[in-house]
Amino acid sequence: MDWTRLPLARASVDRAAHRRGEPDLLDRAWADPRTAVLLIAGGRLLTRVTDLGGPALDLQTTAEVEGLRTPDSLVLFLGQDALLGQDALPGPDAILGADLLLGPGAPAGEHDGGTRYLALVLPDPPEPGGVDLEGVEPHGVAELFDGATWSTLRDVGHALPDRDAGLATAAIGLAAWHERHPRCPRCGAPTLPAEAGWTRRCTVDGSDHYPRTDPAVIMAVLDDADRILLGHAAHWPERRFSTLAGYVEPGESLEGAVRREVAEESGVVIGGVSYRGSQPWPFPASLMLAFVAHARTTDVVVDGVELTAARWFTRAELAQAVADGTVLLPMRTSVALTLIEDWFGGPVGGSWA
Repeated sequence: MDWTRLPLARASVDRAAHRRGEPDLLDRAWADPRTAVLLIAGGRLLTRVTDLGGPALDLQTTAEVEGLRTPDSLVLFLGQDALLGQDALPGPDAILGADLLLGPGAPAGEHDGGTRYLALVLPDPPEPGGVDLEGVEPHGVAELFDGATWSTLRDVGHALPDRDAGLATAAIGLAAWHERHPRCPRCGAPTLPAEAGWTRRCTVDGSDHYPRTDPAVIMAVLDDADRILLGHAAHWPERRFSTLAGYVEPGESLEGAVRREVAEESGVVIGGVSYRGSQPWPFPASLMLAFVAHARTTDVVVDGVELTAARWFTRAELAQAVADGTVLLPMRTSVALTLIEDWFGGPVGGSWA
């Protein structure tokens, strides 16, 4: 298993974080016809089907979506294809200037910065009662693009090309953060986007606030017989089973979080804990840290709150349960399915969407 290529950990675009503070960066990038724009509406991404039959971001030129941008639009700078050399001048015009290295697809012999990537978050008023940013059906935007498909990152993240997976994951995470943090946590005053969409600045006290990331552990719990422990969360439909997971608490180590969460949810005592890999999970702001945890006990007593069922599976038992439909495994985009298939030795099949 290549743990460096988890579905939402793939990326090929330089985030160019050192450029975010340049004056008028967004406006200058918007004025460049080479800039590609990712569109988000209601937590969904504008996608298309490639010639190979898989999904890809349906990136637009700035000219194609100019009419959708308003003075209040949230525009995010996601990065650029070309990398600046260490000795290049980081002046305000460098992003569009001749100091940049040749970018992919640029004519040979030209000093070109390659493609810049922006995200434009289209307004999508919440329905009565409030809704979560992820999974909301977009209203009033689908008709703007003939035959357009608006996809959730959960549904297509694993199938996107590396470039698109990285762009989409960053954009969805940033959009969710901006949606949920319109006010200063220090004084309660409104905040405005700054640093090309990567911070928010208080309009009263001038303090800067940064996107939050919530670390969460997710673990394949194995016993001495090499069985895996899978659980059913209370809020899931019937038959869905996955690995155990939970958030890291303040002042807690990752290994401590693994042991605590497994004990709290299933009553199983954990000994050794081994790290495997990580991927962002922007629903809305998690970082999933994957582990293999070795059980010292096997008696299962679920908490009845987070987990309503949990059981041990051999490989043969899990294969049979998936085949007869009594167990549905996690979605392909999740790290949970990677943990299960790493233990199983390959694809099991029967994942849920």
